[in-house]
Amino acid sequence: MVLTPGTPADTEQRYMPMKNLIEGEVDVSVEMQVPQDYSAVRPALESEQAEIGMDDITLISNPDLMDVYGTTVTGGSAFYFSMMVTQPDSDIEQRTDIEGRTMAFADRLSTSGSIFALYALKQAGLNVGEAPDGDPVDFEGSWSNHDIALEKVGNGEADAATTYGGNGVPHIPEDTELPDRVTEYSTALDTIGTETPQFRPFWWSFPIPKQPVYTRATWDSPLRDEIGEVLLNSDQSQIEQYYPDDYDEEELPFTTLRDTSMEDYEPVITRLNDLGIELGE
Repeated sequence: MVLTPGTPADTEQRYMPMKNLIEGEVDVSVEMQVPQDYSAVRPALESEQAEIGMDDITLISNPDLMDVYGTTVTGGSAFYFSMMVTQPDSDIEQRTDIEGRTMAFADRLSTSGSIFALYALKQAGLNVGEAPDGDPVDFEGSWSNHDIALEKVGNGEADAATTYGGNGVPHIPEDTELPDRVTEYSTALDTIGTETPQFRPFWWSFPIPKQPVYTRATWDSPLRDEIGEVLLNSDQSQIEQYYPDDYDEEELPFTTLRDTSMEDYEPVITRLNDLGIELGE
């Protein structure tokens, strides 16, 4: 099972209930792998070194390679947000204020940590140049992962950063005024104000479908359907039985799956095409 790129120990801990659920309900042993970046996921599936993945970029790059189990649901919502943050005392108030500044992104192919943010900056009138594959023109950009992006703002290496709500919301003050769409769909609000340093958000995306979970189409095994049934029929009470000791429930990336199709990810495809990102061979 190939997870999303990030700090290996933290990412594996976050997905441990999902691994434990599969192993507890199906007679199978699951090995978790954390790739260095999103571009490493598809080769692992194509070479049959992995059976399960969970990112929309790889799914979109070759839908025929994967069979979709569904979209992850946590806290009753199948949606999340991309957000931009800056230091509380920064004079950055809107996207156009990024001009001439330094912006920290997550992985170049991260939906929330790069693709949606770049498209939003472009829509605001900024010249993003060849980013994410090259350099932007109207601002400086650096790409790493979600955690490091926030670290760069915290230590002054960047003026602003983009990440996903589950990573950014803990770093914003409890009294932050949130858009209605975030209040309605975000599942990270219980974590608001729980992490330091704290930042000020100045942009939120519309609700984005959460990550899909898929299996490679060439996996010829009855385990494939068994695992899919377990994931689709899971719920909060069942997944709680598989928490490791001292598990931080706020980090849980999965309780069940919602049936979805490629149409749900059309907004992601639109942004990839607009930015000229080629995901083929």
